[in-house]
Amino acid sequence: MNRREFIRQGAAVSLLMGTGLGNLGCSRNLRDEIAGPDIGAAGKGTALAPWGWEILYYASLAPSGHNSQPWFVRIESEDVWVVGSDPRRWLPEVDPDNREALLSMGAFLENLVQAASANGFEAEVEVLAKKRHDQDVARVRLSQGKAKEIPLSRITTRRTLKTGLLSRELLAADIRRMEALTGGGLYYFPNASEHGQWMAEAALENFRIQFENEAAMSEAAAWTRLSDRDAVKFRDGLTPDGMEIHGLAGWWVRHFMDVDEVRGKTWRSKAIDKVAGQVREGAGWLVITSPGKDVADLIEAGRRFQRMALMAREMNIALHPMTQTLEEPHGKGQIRENHEPGMIPQFMLRAGYVDDYPDPVSLRRPVSWFLI
Repeated sequence: MNRREFIRQGAAVSLLMGTGLGNLGCSRNLRDEIAGPDIGAAGKGTALAPWGWEILYYASLAPSGHNSQPWFVRIESEDVWVVGSDPRRWLPEVDPDNREALLSMGAFLENLVQAASANGFEAEVEVLAKKRHDQDVARVRLSQGKAKEIPLSRITTRRTLKTGLLSRELLAADIRRMEALTGGGLYYFPNASEHGQWMAEAALENFRIQFENEAAMSEAAAWTRLSDRDAVKFRDGLTPDGMEIHGLAGWWVRHFMDVDEVRGKTWRSKAIDKVAGQVREGAGWLVITSPGKDVADLIEAGRRFQRMALMAREMNIALHPMTQTLEEPHGKGQIRENHEPGMIPQFMLRAGYVDDYPDPVSLRRPVSWFLI
C-alpha cells in the first residue's frame, strides 16, 4: 500500500467510524474568502445601479434545495426587475413539481424586500407565474422610501444547522414570536409528543427511501462540490462544510474523495446513520403550512419561512429543513393519512436551541452570474 492510499484509507476509516477527527485540522471558512457583492461590476452592460447590486447580493443569500440557487434576475429598468426560476437549476428527481424551487424563490424575494427596505426603497412584488414551471416568477418594482432599521447581518449570518441541537423544549415566548413572524400557519410538535415522534420516524423512513433511489442520488451527486476547486468554480451545491463534515474528516473528503462515491453504499449507509441520530436531537418539529398549493401560496410560504429563519439566530434556535417526507410519494401518502385535507404542510423543520451558532458556510454565486 503506497502512502497516498494509506492516508486515504486511514482517514476514511476515521471518518466513517465517527471518531473525534472532526475536531482536528485547521479552522477555515471558504465562504469568507470569496463572499461579497460584486458591485465592481455595476454599470457593465446593465441598467442596474450599485445599490441594486447590493440588494441582489443580499437576496442571493436565501436557502435552496441542494443549494442549487434556482433564481435569475432580468433587469427591465433600474427600478423594475423580473425575478425568474432557472430550469437548469431545478431538481426534477426530488422536486418534480417545483414546489421547493418556488419556496426558495419566496425566500429570495423576502431577502430582496428586506434589503431594499434597509437601503431606502419600497419593493412591490407582483407574482407573474401561473404554473409551477413558469420561468418568470415575479416582477419587483422599487420606489424611493424611507430606510428602515433592518440589520442586514440577519441575512448574512443566517444558516442551516443540522447537528448540536439541544433537547430542551422551545419557550412559549419564542414560539409566539415565530408565529408572529410567519403570520400564522405555524405548528410546533415537541419530540416527546406523539406527532413529534411520528415526524421523526417519517423523516428517517423517507430519507432512506430517497437514498435508495438511484436517480435521486445521481442528482444529489451532480450538485455535490467536494473539492475547494469545484466549490470556487461553481459557488453552489453541497460542500463538505455545508454538510457539516469538518476538521480532518473534511480535509480528507476535499482532497481524496471522488464525487462518484456519493452514490456508493458506504456514503449512503453513513448518511442514513447520521440522519437517524439527527432526528432524535432537538426540541421538536416546526411545520409551516399554506392555505393552498398554487404559485402565489408557495411564494408566500417561502417568504414566511425566511422571515422566521432570519430571526432564528437572535433566538439561538437552529432550524434544519427535512423535506423528504414532503418529496417522496410514500411520505405524501403518510401526510394524507395523518392530517386533515385542509392541512397543507410546506416546511417540516427540526428545531432546537444550540450552545454555539457558527457562521454560515454555504457558497453563493456572484450577482453577475445570475443577472440578465
